Order: sequence, then structure tokens, then C-alpha cells
Amino acid sequence: MQRIRKGAILSIGIWLVVLLSGSWKPAWAQEMPHPFAVAAKAAVLIDFNSGEFLYGQNPDERINPASFVKLMTLFLVFDAVDNGQVLLEDKVWISEKAWRTGGSKMFVRQGDRIPLKELIKGIAVVSGNDACVAVAEFLQGNEQAFVAKMNQKIKELHLENTQFQTVNGWPAPDQYTSARDMALMARAYLQAHPQAIQYHKMKEFTHENIRQKNRNGLLWRDPTVDGLKTGHTEDAGYHLLATAEREGQRFIAVVMGAKSENIREREALRLLNYGFRNFASVTLFKQGDVLLKLPVWKGTVGTVELAASQPGIVTVPIEKQADLSWETKVPERLFAPIQSGQTIGEAVIATKEKVFKTVPLVAVQDVPQANIFKQTLHSVILITKDHGLSVIFVVLVFGVLVFGIVYLKRSKSKRKRSTRR
Repeated sequence: MQRIRKGAILSIGIWLVVLLSGSWKPAWAQEMPHPFAVAAKAAVLIDFNSGEFLYGQNPDERINPASFVKLMTLFLVFDAVDNGQVLLEDKVWISEKAWRTGGSKMFVRQGDRIPLKELIKGIAVVSGNDACVAVAEFLQGNEQAFVAKMNQKIKELHLENTQFQTVNGWPAPDQYTSARDMALMARAYLQAHPQAIQYHKMKEFTHENIRQKNRNGLLWRDPTVDGLKTGHTEDAGYHLLATAEREGQRFIAVVMGAKSENIREREALRLLNYGFRNFASVTLFKQGDVLLKLPVWKGTVGTVELAASQPGIVTVPIEKQADLSWETKVPERLFAPIQSGQTIGEAVIATKEKVFKTVPLVAVQDVPQANIFKQTLHSVILITKDHGLSVIFVVLVFGVLVFGIVYLKRSKSKRKRSTRR
């Protein structure tokens, strides 16, 4: 009997585990639209301006990143330039290790000193593995230290399915990424370093009289495509991270694990065209725009301005543009003290059918507390507002009673003084 009970409990436990594992998903594993199949292991489409995902096929599957790793290498290089750590004109000494690095190459030579700007071109345009090692050694001393910085940046970007072991995507154990993560990385990269696109859209690059074409064939197939990165290994297949801008709207498409260069280009362009033909980015307000003023009680001033902490940009099907609107949700009453930058309410962007985005509202200025007299006055006013004439009547009666008591005491005191005389 005891064995039967133990067996039943074990069966129920296994059943619950299976049930929960099938239904539970982590916070980052959100469902994505998937209106058609892409001829690759995984693919996503994201709107650059709003950050909204518009397509996802196996978006969180962990796949060998191949040369997609180089996007993070460039990310850190441009970080260093913007921080003043290095200059684009700095001369980078080429080590034997960089010179001997195999795979796709810029063809640097040991002992040469090459401007950092030229190595950036070698990575962005011709996917130079040797150039990646050179910049890693230049910035962090060796490749391993640079990889540590890469993985630190990955954590800062909250990329859940990415880990790198090399600076150039050379095959290594426990090195992976996902289509979603690469789209998020690409968006963060272009937001932080918009100047980088000028290197990625170069169609060819020449070094040591060796002329090479950009690995991204879409640069020739569509004039609006201006980046971003290719990748390939026998194990992973053919990858392409493509971006295009048309009339101020930019999309980023990621295709991973296609069977050929032609297929990865065809599918990436199909995703980009799908985005441009079916979706619009709409800006309802900008970051910092003052959206409303609220009265403030018990403060040195009577109102505070609330501004949008983020841009009010959303991506919607083209036919839904006219249906978009926004409204604010704020506290019924606001009391001092208030600090500049303090979150007070939110702006909700939606159509009748769907909420697309919620933007926190922040105070534009400080509002210190008023003196005790003003605070007391405001308290009386609020009590009156809440309870109406009944409170006024009680206050008046209480005042009359107090006045009467004081008057009687004074009269009694006067009579005593007159009696003593």
C-alpha cells in the first residue's frame, strides 16, 4: 500500500513538472507574430525606433553566432572612442597572433602600425578576424580580457541567450546567441553609435593593395540597406543581420542558420520589405515633452510639470495609425515634497483594441514643502472638499464653543478682580 502511494505521488509529481515545463516561459520568452515561415533556423524583425518586435521564428533558440560576434567587438571599440579612451587616428601595433589569425582576413602584417579607423573598416566591411584580434589587444592587452568586457556588456544589455568566447566568432565551446538578442544588440549599437553605419555600408575595402567586397550582398540589391553584419560557419549555417532605412523609418532583420548566402539575403530582404509595407512608426510625443501640469498641495508652488521620460514612439499596422491616442494616468492628489525626475503617473498609448506602450511621467522641477501655516490651510481646504458643509458646520460650532469658553473665563476673571477692589 505504501509503495502504491509513493508511486502515485511520484507520477503526479512528474506529471506536474511536465505540465509546468510546457506552459511556463521566462519573462524574456515573449510570444512574437509569426505570419509566415522563413527559410532559416531562426529569424526576427524589429522596428529600430520603437524597439517593437514584429516577427519572430524561434527567436530565443541558441545558435553559434559565427561572425555576429564582431558586432560586439565593434560596439566596444566605438565605446572606447566615444569615452575618449582612444582616437580613430591612433596607430595599432599588429602582433604575431593577429597576423596569424585564420579565416576571413583584412591581411594585416606583423609589426605594422595601422590606424584604428582602418581596422574598424576591416572588421565592418570584410569581417577581418585578424583585425578583431588587433583591436582587442590594443584596447585590453589580450583577447581574453577583451572577451570578458564583451560578456560584461552583454549583461548590461540584458541579453539572456548570448555568451561569447572569442572576439571574432572563431568556433569555441559554449559560445552562442539568439536572433532576438542580436536584434537587441544591433539596436543598442546603432542607438549608441549612429556614426558606425558609415562603415557598415561601405561596399568595398582595400588594404595592402588587396581589394575586397563587403560580405553583405544586400548592399547591391537594395539601395536602402546600409548594414550590418554577416556570419557563417559549417555548423551554424549562414547568418545575416540586415538593416534598412526608408523615409526616416528603420527596421532590423536577423536571419540565422540559412543554407546559403543567397537564401539569407532573400529572407532578410523579405522581412525588411514586410516591415516597410505593413507597419508605421508613429511618434506621439518626444522624450522631455511636458504632457500636463498637476496641482500640488502643501508645496511652495501650486503646480508641477510632468514630462515624458521616454519617446512616445510605437509601431502599428499602417491602417491603425489614425486610431492611436494617448491618455495620462496620474494620482488624484499630489503632495509636496516632490523631487525633479520623480516618477508621477504614466502616459498610455493605445487604440481601442490594444495598449501599445506605457511611458512613465516625471516631475520637471523640485517642489519643496510649504511652511506649517500653508500646510495647515491646505489641510483645512482638503477636509472641506472631502466632507462639504457638514465639516464647516462642525468647525463653526467648535469655534463658537471655544470663543464662548474663553469669553466666560475672561468675564469671571474680571469679576474677581473687581470684587477684590
